[in-house]
Amino acid sequence: MKEFDYTKMDLTEEAPAREPDRQYYFMAKAREYLKKESEEAGRPLTFCVTTFGCQMNARDSEKLTGILEQVGYVEEPDEEKADFVIYNTCTVRENANQRVYGRLGQLGKAKKSNPHMRIGLCGCMMQESAVVEKLKKSYRFVDLIFGTHNIYKFAELIATRMESGRMVIDIWKDTDKIVEDLPSERKYSFKSGVNIMFGCNNFCSYCIVPYVRGRERSRNPGDILKEIRHLAGDGVVEVMLLGQNVNSYGKTLDHPINFAQLLQEVEKIDGIERIRFMTSHPKDLSDELIKVMKHSSKICRHLHLPVQSGSTRILEKMNRRYTKEQYLNLVDKIKKAIPDISLTTDIIVGFPGETEEDFLDTLDVVRKVRYDSAFTFIYSKRSGTPAAAMEEQVPDKVVKERFHRLLGEVQDISSEVCGVHTYTIQKVLVEAVNDHDSSLVTGRMSNNLLVHFPGGGNLIGQFVKVKLLECRGFYYLGERV
Repeated sequence: MKEFDYTKMDLTEEAPAREPDRQYYFMAKAREYLKKESEEAGRPLTFCVTTFGCQMNARDSEKLTGILEQVGYVEEPDEEKADFVIYNTCTVRENANQRVYGRLGQLGKAKKSNPHMRIGLCGCMMQESAVVEKLKKSYRFVDLIFGTHNIYKFAELIATRMESGRMVIDIWKDTDKIVEDLPSERKYSFKSGVNIMFGCNNFCSYCIVPYVRGRERSRNPGDILKEIRHLAGDGVVEVMLLGQNVNSYGKTLDHPINFAQLLQEVEKIDGIERIRFMTSHPKDLSDELIKVMKHSSKICRHLHLPVQSGSTRILEKMNRRYTKEQYLNLVDKIKKAIPDISLTTDIIVGFPGETEEDFLDTLDVVRKVRYDSAFTFIYSKRSGTPAAAMEEQVPDKVVKERFHRLLGEVQDISSEVCGVHTYTIQKVLVEAVNDHDSSLVTGRMSNNLLVHFPGGGNLIGQFVKVKLLECRGFYYLGERV
């Protein structure tokens, strides 16, 4: 982020055309408006950013938070008490949209008793024209609506709303623009997500993401490395490189470098001790990436490799562009190169046309790969995707029965696979005081498994050695050594 002296900004001049200078101009402008409003209210005005969905959204919310703090708002965790509430929305499943509408109704009531309250909506859900029309018609109390492509314009949109007093809507269908050096406020002092690319070109038939996030575009490697060096200088020891499909990083650059090469450059940065990344698409995971992971001392021994289905027939209907055999061959290559790798996955049950034979193929993959854990989903029809129009939608009763069989298999295997570390001593990055027992802290091993052990808040952000005493399936109980 740029160091900026807002007092030297001449707000009588026109806003600069160049980014990010233009956004700092509007931050300065919004600061002036907010200062007057705070004086009228007789108190500092507050904000609450609520995030729905994926880690890409969580990272975007850190940027929204950074901008709101630069404008002068003070964070308030309770959204019904906050003066500026912004929902960063997800639209992967349609029930996520219903949750947002329900919570908006509650906020509408709160706004009636707070003359200083503003409500903003952004993120993937706002890229759907039907959603925006519904908000314009039924939720007129919303102040600000924008999508996924122009989050960098947040300060400008705030200032426009403050000036006009009217609902501001700014939705872009797509963009090739990436704006660097804007404020961001990290949730954790010791770890951070880092966007390396935006958008998706895969068009899996069940997924709305390419339609709402747009086409793939990669950040310049120099900008990524500069950001990570800054994070390391600020005490960050672990970075998570983020993209809808990190394995295709670099293809849109003028001077392309691939993901494996980027990882090697990140590894050279002093202070960064752990590197994670997600998500990997199996069709693009290269031998070069496996080799880089094998020889790395910093890349975590964890790989999230979504399979979605074990049936080649269903994978073709999903437009995943690999077969069951190709996926299993890839897993074999990874395990031979990195025997201690922890593999996790995503699986959809009940995709249109899925037969019992197709489902048994999925169980077969689960048994052969032996995942450390799996995120299992019942197929949810998502309007706007090709799969929603497919015939042979599987009856709910059949899907639920298959889902419970899969879940049982995954849990049984997971407890066996994860249990192999019992009585070993592992390096753990402490992340938080335990939610359920304040005498314990919670940390994460390189393989992404959680460990709970006795300790205090002073350990947060530190690496400590922990002896693993008891495996509880997805986590361990241990003691510091």
